[in-house]
Amino acid sequence: MLSRQNPNQNHLLAALPTKDYEPLAAHLELVPLPLGQMLYDPGTQMRHAYFPTTSIVSLHYVTETGASAETAGVGNEGVVGISLFMGGDTTSSSAVVQTAGQAYRLDRHVLKEAFDQGGALQRLLLRYTQALMTQMAQTAACNRHHSVEQQLCRWLLLTQDRLPERELVMTQELVASMLGVRRESVTDAAGHLQTLGYIRYRRGHIGVLDRAGLEAHACECYGVVKKELNRLLYDVGN
Repeated sequence: MLSRQNPNQNHLLAALPTKDYEPLAAHLELVPLPLGQMLYDPGTQMRHAYFPTTSIVSLHYVTETGASAETAGVGNEGVVGISLFMGGDTTSSSAVVQTAGQAYRLDRHVLKEAFDQGGALQRLLLRYTQALMTQMAQTAACNRHHSVEQQLCRWLLLTQDRLPERELVMTQELVASMLGVRRESVTDAAGHLQTLGYIRYRRGHIGVLDRAGLEAHACECYGVVKKELNRLLYDVGN
């Protein structure tokens, strides 16, 4: 499976012009990311950036009581570890693998040196950072003002955008942890979406049957995040 991977499966790496990509290519290391792996903890020194191809990484904030909620997700559209080029080597959040798969790992020194040279890589990473900030802000607003059903629709749509499969391997406990809600709330929301014919839910698996229905049922937050990502990463040359 690893041999079939290609850096171009990550949209950021694929968007780089050849002259900006080639200096990084020799340093990109393909690594498996198993479900639940912690890529970094709050306050710890970050050693690598990760460019997911078939995996999804969840950025979490964990309270002193142990409660947690996802602030953003990162899949093949982005990179995990923006603190490495934004001026700090640590962060107050954690990064844990939400969906198992692969990613390309890059040493922090290599990334920082390439970023400091400016050019297309720097512009692309800064644009992605703005898109990630939009996702974080929209997630906060969504969690505060929209129903669990709407949050679940947003989360399912964003997750499916990052994966080719129509069926997601996902437990209610994991989804509840991502959204920062009770498991029973996820059960009720998923049950109603299944009754509407939008999804098929069985233990540990969620199949998307009617994507258009999910989009219509979701709040505006999914569209805002998607539009901003497309706008910022459409043309790295601008």
